[in-house]
Parts: sequence; structure tokens; C-alpha cells
Amino acid sequence: MNNEDEFYDAVTGLDSDESYEGVSEASYKDAVVFDGSSQKNNGSVPQENGIKKHRTSLPAVMFSRNTISVWSILKKCIGLELSKITMPIVFNEPLSFLQRITEYMEHTYLINRACSLSNSIERMQAVAAFAVSAVASQWDRTGKPFNPLLGETYELTREDQGFRLVSEQVSHHPPVSAFHAESLVGDFVFHGSIYPKLKFWGKSVEAEPKGTITLELLKHNEGYTWSNPFCCVHNIILGKLWIEQYGTVEIVNHSTGDKCVLNFKPCGMFGKELHKVEGYIQDKSKKKHCVIYGKWTECMWSVDPQAYEAHKKSERKGDNRKHKNEEQEGAENDDADDMPDVQETVSVVPGSTLLWRIESRPAHSAVMYNFTNFTMSLNELEPGMEAILPHTDCRFRPDIRAMENGNMDEATKEKERLEEKQRAARKERAKDEDEWSTRNSHVNRTDEQSRWFQMGTNPYTNSQGWLYTGGYFNRNYQDLPDIY
Repeated sequence: MNNEDEFYDAVTGLDSDESYEGVSEASYKDAVVFDGSSQKNNGSVPQENGIKKHRTSLPAVMFSRNTISVWSILKKCIGLELSKITMPIVFNEPLSFLQRITEYMEHTYLINRACSLSNSIERMQAVAAFAVSAVASQWDRTGKPFNPLLGETYELTREDQGFRLVSEQVSHHPPVSAFHAESLVGDFVFHGSIYPKLKFWGKSVEAEPKGTITLELLKHNEGYTWSNPFCCVHNIILGKLWIEQYGTVEIVNHSTGDKCVLNFKPCGMFGKELHKVEGYIQDKSKKKHCVIYGKWTECMWSVDPQAYEAHKKSERKGDNRKHKNEEQEGAENDDADDMPDVQETVSVVPGSTLLWRIESRPAHSAVMYNFTNFTMSLNELEPGMEAILPHTDCRFRPDIRAMENGNMDEATKEKERLEEKQRAARKERAKDEDEWSTRNSHVNRTDEQSRWFQMGTNPYTNSQGWLYTGGYFNRNYQDLPDIY
């Protein structure tokens, strides 16, 4: 881990304006970024020009991980699922996984754009850009979010972006997080249930995506579904930590038959494919209408398929001239998987249309877990929230709050206390269920009950998943479990 101090001193934002000078984009994200240093205003939420202010930094900088031996913890875990392994809190970031999946909504303006478009191919372009942008916050995020406790919830309403969201930890074994977001003006519904399966493979940790994500554009009577790509964190033991996403993401419009196939490319031997995403949109007759390309860390573009192929052909000619030299220079490193040098920014094909570009992260992001401005605000406990939120909301988790405030000793004690409390509650539930089963052997009963979601059939894929049952925002929070 000797090089980790270099990693956390690295610049984590991209100054996209230099690469795309002259490209304008009217959207919800073009709002002013406010200073979040003052969170109290005589008991009211700070406002500026009628827009609620959100904090743009954390109360304390992150704790150094340099003094912790990762190998001493992980050497017995090769090939095992990490969700079943207790990790020191220093490897966490001060967010619950429920808050982490809320980061899908950072670029909600892309969904709003899709709702406004009359052409189904253009809507698919906006949805595809949203699907890519939803994983962009994972760039350089090497901290592990806290595992949610069974019954834990999280809600977020962002009037400036036009949505509200509720999520709940609906299962403990296996761990499943369900979420439901909806437009404040009735334009869309976005929902899914996620089962993140993590495995340690010696020098890396791989996250396998489990679960289907569904986006419904209500005005157009359309439903889109997809699953996220694989994510891998390299050099867990030695060297500079780095992240890549890879795998095929297939987005289907179940109403029109349109399909978008996106290939998140692995970095390859010489790193030429690092962060690259490439794919196409076709209609139900399998006619390709456009190619989508870019980087999940930077931007996505759309262009005519013929123009793209001509551009790639000219690029391949240049690549062949350099290929032999690269082969001779390449060398293996058994100690660490060196992160390839980040290549030049995306080579834009003439005639391309910009679909999405990432915003620069704040200057202090590197010492605050590489959070974006949106992420900085997720655990903010605004004045008046305590009287409204259910006590199961993860903003009230004492271990996450202590870590956010920089008190690592208290965070560790609270994390251990909550884990022990959860184990005791599970044993009590198992005892009650054994007694219930004895009395009612003819009736099926699920192992774990959820308050706001229930298992059901996805109307588009016919697969089983956790669906929102409604009622959360009625604010009737009686009989919720005491989990903290």
C-alpha cells in the first residue's frame, strides 16, 4: 500500500469544458454550486434564488489507510464473497449502500430529457447516457459503503432535479437493497433491487451486478430494463488502487422493441481501452440507427454508424504502425496490476452529438473519499429532518455519522455494536419463525418481511424482484424496527 498516498493526492475531476469548448447543454445540472459551509439558518434550510442549498463538503477529511495491513485480513478470503467478511472500518466510506445506489440519480436531467423527446431512438440515446452516467460516480471510489441493516431505509427528495426516492434493505441473507424513485411531476418511475456480490481474487476485488433496473417513461407508456456492468478494484494488496468497469449492458425498450447494446471494455494489455464504452442502438427490425461511444468516466457521444466505421478504419491504420513497438515495450509485473496510463480524451467522430459529460469533482474530493458534489450531500441531516424521517433512515446510523465526523474509534465501536444487535435480532426472528412454522405448517412464509417493498413480478421481464408497495411518503412510521 506504499503508493496509496500518491493515489489520494491525485486529481479526481475532469475539466470537461476544455475538451468540448463550444458545446452547450441546457439541463438541471447547470445549477450554481453553492458553498455548503453553513448548514443552519435560524432552523430553516438555506436558500439561494429559491433553490435549496446542499453542503458541498464533509465535516472531516478521510482517515489514512496506510497503517493498515490489507493482506493480513484478506489472505484467508481468496475466492470468498466479501459481504460475509467483517472488514475494518478504515476501508469503508461514510455512506450506506442505500445511499450509494441513490447516486444513480445524480444525472436525472437525462431522464427528464428522454421524457421530452418525441422520437423513440432519441429517447433511447438519453436513457443509454443515463445508464452510463449512473456508474460514473464509481470512478476512483475505492472505499466500501456500509452494509445496510435489515429494515434500514433512505429517502431523498431533490426539487431542483425533480425527483424523490425511497430505498430499503429488504433482505439480509442474501443482502438485497430495493429502491423506487419517481418524478415530482409524474413523468417517470425508476426502480430496481440490487444484490451486490463481491469477491476477492488475490490482487483485486470484483463486484458482480445482480438485479434488474427498470425505467418507466409514463408519458410515452414505455418501459426500459438493464443491468449494470461488472466493477473491479485492482491492487488491493500492493500498488496504486484503480477501478475498471467491464461487461455488456443491454437496454431494452419493451414497448417499441428498440435495443441499445453497450460494451464496457476491459482495459486490455496496453490500456488502450481503459474506461471506454462502445455500442449501438437498433430498432425491432435490427436496423442500426446510431453508434454510441465514449468513456464512462468522461462523456458519451452518438453518431451515424457509417461515419463511425470510417473513422475507426482510419484509426486502425495508425494503430498497426505502433503495435510492434508496444509489444516489445510491454512487461509483466507480478507484484501489482499497474494502472495503464490514461489515454487522450475521447476522439470525437465528425458529426457526433454529445449525449452526456461528467462534471468536475470539487477540489477537495481527493481527501473526502473522492465524492462528487451530489454525493457530499447524501448524508446531510438538514434542520427539521429528525421530526419527519423514520428512525430507520441511514442518516441516523451512529457508525456512519461518527466516521463522517472523523471519529474512527467511535465509528468502530458503533459498527460492532450494530452488527451484534443485528445478529441477536436475526436469532430472535429465527426462533419466532420456528414456532410460527410449527403452528402453521400448511402456510408458506418468507424469511424476512419488508415494510415498503414486496416480492413481485417485473411486468417487462417477468422476472422476480422487489417492488414498491406505496405509502412511504404518507409519513405513517409506526411499528418500524429498532435497528440502531
